Amino acid sequence: MRNEVKLANPNYDSSKIEEFKNVWVFCEQRQGQMMSTSYELISEGRKLADELGVKLCGLLVGDNVGDLAESIGGYGADEVIVCDHPLLKNYTTDAYSKVICDVISEMKPEAFLIGATNIGRDLGPRCAARLHTGLCADCTHLDVDMPIYKDFLRGASTLPEAKIDGMATAKVMGKDHDVSRDLKMTRPAFGGNLMATIICPRFRPSMATVRPGVMKKAAYDEAKAKAVKVTKYDVKLDAADLQTEVVEVVKAAKKLVDLIGADYIVSVGRGISKDVEGGIKLAHELADVLGGVVGGSRVAIDSGWLTADHQVGQTGKTVHPKVYVALGISGSIQHKAGMSESECIIAVNKNETAPIFEIADYGICGDLFKVTPMLIEAFKAAKASK
Repeated sequence: MRNEVKLANPNYDSSKIEEFKNVWVFCEQRQGQMMSTSYELISEGRKLADELGVKLCGLLVGDNVGDLAESIGGYGADEVIVCDHPLLKNYTTDAYSKVICDVISEMKPEAFLIGATNIGRDLGPRCAARLHTGLCADCTHLDVDMPIYKDFLRGASTLPEAKIDGMATAKVMGKDHDVSRDLKMTRPAFGGNLMATIICPRFRPSMATVRPGVMKKAAYDEAKAKAVKVTKYDVKLDAADLQTEVVEVVKAAKKLVDLIGADYIVSVGRGISKDVEGGIKLAHELADVLGGVVGGSRVAIDSGWLTADHQVGQTGKTVHPKVYVALGISGSIQHKAGMSESECIIAVNKNETAPIFEIADYGICGDLFKVTPMLIEAFKAAKASK
């Protein structure tokens, strides 16, 4: 029989939702370097905290990581809670989940956001189960305020206006429940063909893992960085609490494409099907000229033309590059959701009614195998003239 894990607060009760307050963000760092996802979530958490009228706190876990607290404040945190301990130097599920659950059981935030990184996807379910609360995984949109949520639905769903206007309650245990203060966590379901909004009405904190890249990072504010309150939590942790020991950290030899951090992305879709190898080669040539990377639609990944780390869209990565070039991509709702906020979108497609043209800044109706070489030469000439 497994031993029941004890929390630092023996009187913790997740059903007493009136005792929970403030929005928290798990600020992930690796070897002393903050993950960009953490700053994205702090920026989004700032909006949610303002809607709720509460504080925004960053939760920083590691060994000798206190110096990172100021940067978290610069993106909007009112307070940073630092959990510092030598046994937290390298991530292990048992150590991190114990410490995080201990501090949550004592300080009781009403919402807790975690980046849907490899670490976040491991940590989130463990903490939710231990804290006896709900978790919505892989979220792409978050709201609290009902009018703001309704505006989101008007632009992102096919629900009739009357249905949206009438939203105010949800059936919980057979009774009407006021959802005005619940965190509304939206995520793709059924392979991205459906969007579902989840609430956690009976327990706190409401927990969500959020996909990297879907939330916009706010501008850094030096004054807020200097003003942030730093609180050091008294970590209770020893070797007996750990089931796993990290002996060595070895970086993977395989290099994955960095879509989220790229300023220029050239993506391919179904349009390259008549010559897949040639289409991907053209995409790489154009990306090289621009100093960018190659991405792909879901069709390109499902067909095996590109690996999964290249996928852009609702079931892939959400990107915000300076320039996004879509070659032979029709522009499904799922794909547009992952790239529509690019600063400049260039679309090449033979079908003049392709939905991608609805959001493109520049649209070229033509054969990508003829148009792309011309784009490559034009960009080369433009760079040479500088």
